[in-house]
Amino acid sequence: MAIALRKPKEIEKLRAANKIVAGALNLLREHTKPGISLKELNDMAEEYILSHGATPSFKGLYGFPSSVCTSLNEVIIHGIPTEYKLKEGDIIGYDIGTCLDGWYGDAAITVGVGEISKEDEELIACAKDTLYYAIENIKAGMRFKELSFLMENFIKDRGFVPLRNFCGHGIGKKPHEEPEIPNYLEGNNPKQGPKIKNGMVFCLEPMICQKDSEPKILENGWDVVSKDGLRGSHYEHTVAIINGKAQILSQE
Repeated sequence: MAIALRKPKEIEKLRAANKIVAGALNLLREHTKPGISLKELNDMAEEYILSHGATPSFKGLYGFPSSVCTSLNEVIIHGIPTEYKLKEGDIIGYDIGTCLDGWYGDAAITVGVGEISKEDEELIACAKDTLYYAIENIKAGMRFKELSFLMENFIKDRGFVPLRNFCGHGIGKKPHEEPEIPNYLEGNNPKQGPKIKNGMVFCLEPMICQKDSEPKILENGWDVVSKDGLRGSHYEHTVAIINGKAQILSQE
């Protein structure tokens, strides 16, 4: 497994691409209100990305038709924007990628629409808290499998389960690079596999199910739900390992 080690100047280029992602996500968060359609939100983010000199990297990636993954309620990841208009009590996940000067950015949030249930608040908090807990606990020298195991235990301690068969990933001159970083331990030994090193840049993205971690892909070939049919949540940041610790690149 060849995991790239980035020079400081390269990390700054990745930071610039990710800053645009963060701005687009903040824009969508501000406009997440009843009555706005998923396509309107997608177009708003696309215009923001283009106006900042970047391109929306998800558009056309593997055949995905839009600039933003809009994952509504039961859809956990990869939701295609439609004419659906948000309603009070919905929850919506936004996942955005950018490309700026050949370098990629990627991050995601899940947001409630108006007043949401306590259960949905806890579901969203699990994804967000898992992400920040993992970032705070990353140290150069730990193994990626230890990081996966840490996230899995945090999610299960909250009473949820991680979505299987999808994962975080390296990022750089391509939107998806090595390594793959599941939100659960594969195998039985977390003390195996590659170690986290200074200069590595990767995306962590907890994807949370309520009861069943097995995914199901809907008829459009993109929307991913849990087999339990219940609502899910998703959060993501791009981080760089600098001076032995993880630094978030995908923030304004």
